[in-house]
Amino acid sequence: MGTGWCEERCTSVTGGRRRDKGADLWSRLCTVTLLFSVLCGQVSPQCPDSCHCAWDTGTVECSDAGLREIPEGIPPGTISLHLERNYIRNIPERAFSELVHLQDLYLSNNRIDSLASGALRHLGPELRLLDLSHNLLRKANREEFGSTRAKTRLYHNPWHCDCALQELMETLNLEPETVNGIVCESSVRGVGEGSRWEDPGSQGEHAGQALVKLLDSGVNFCSLQRKTTDVAMLVTMFVWFFMVIVYVVYYVRQNQAEARRHLEYLKSLPSPRKTPTETDTLSTGF
Repeated sequence: MGTGWCEERCTSVTGGRRRDKGADLWSRLCTVTLLFSVLCGQVSPQCPDSCHCAWDTGTVECSDAGLREIPEGIPPGTISLHLERNYIRNIPERAFSELVHLQDLYLSNNRIDSLASGALRHLGPELRLLDLSHNLLRKANREEFGSTRAKTRLYHNPWHCDCALQELMETLNLEPETVNGIVCESSVRGVGEGSRWEDPGSQGEHAGQALVKLLDSGVNFCSLQRKTTDVAMLVTMFVWFFMVIVYVVYYVRQNQAEARRHLEYLKSLPSPRKTPTETDTLSTGF
């Protein structure tokens, strides 16, 4: 029942001179309908600009919309959110914090190259699918993903394989059929691999290889990080110990120099001379 039609009908019934019980009843019904329509219009969720919302399925479709950031005003009851094929570059920390019922999040084919700390941590426990494939991600860690157990797609990103990415791989519920698409565009060296004088501009010998296959073959990027940390601690302790030794030697030498100068000063003082009375007293025994 349209509000305009209801207003017109109410006016035609109540505006005339004839007022009977049916007219009064119809007037009251129209008034209640108009009030209900106004209230519903005020509380109904709004669809973000450049998006299409299907309220019956809880789907918000924002694909191919030319978006450069996550749109504001996404309805809290959204179940499936499509943001594919846009120009989004990063995900803010609380971008999806209000979407507690979200089950499917599609972010593929964007230009995402960074995730804020905890950017995906606020996704609800109902999340089933997280698609970040075909983006520009190079680094990621567990803090950015939180404790999500959704099936995750990370393939076709220019990954830099290191310890953080290895730990993330071991934590996430990766989609099995896409895991081989997580390829190292560059990497750090594992323990005992190659020369220590590696060209800083090189991509590493693991470039172009699937990360899961490297891990299965025994490559451990975290061992290198732990070894580097241990070496740094040893070097720091050695430097600290060396500085303590230098200070002790300096302190001892300074004290020796001060003692030597004091002794020379005492030697340079004139000897006390005896008075004649003291000499006679001593010679006579009195």
